[in-house]
Amino acid sequence: MKISIAGDHAGFEGKELVRRHLAALGHEVIDRGPDNEDRVDYPDFAEAVARDVQSGRAERGVLVCGTGIGMAIAANKCAGIRAANVVSVEFAQLAREHNNANVIALSGRFVDADTNLAIVEAFLSTPFGGGRHAGRVEKIMALD
Repeated sequence: MKISIAGDHAGFEGKELVRRHLAALGHEVIDRGPDNEDRVDYPDFAEAVARDVQSGRAERGVLVCGTGIGMAIAANKCAGIRAANVVSVEFAQLAREHNNANVIALSGRFVDADTNLAIVEAFLSTPFGGGRHAGRVEKIMALD
């Protein structure tokens, strides 16, 4: 799978860990930065990942900041993006199964590294459930 990933200064370490993990699993990773822990504005990086997913350059996106909240909000401003701030494996599964999430935002400060890696794996492996959820996702997308 082709996955676009980015972080901010608070999520840099977590972004690097996830990037390496995804590559080791055989995924093609588009790293949108940053390249170090210098302070940056997270909306710029969330937008880069969202645009990759929006355009089809990537199938899914992963964002990492301090909480994941700001990046999810920023990514959701881009048409066609369904970004979820995810803090547990179960939330990742539900975001995919019920909401067909195409981007997740992780917390680099409040969720441990092993849990974030498990969240990413669940996000990538859980299919959209369709059925009763499809009409709801269509309604969400009509809000664009």
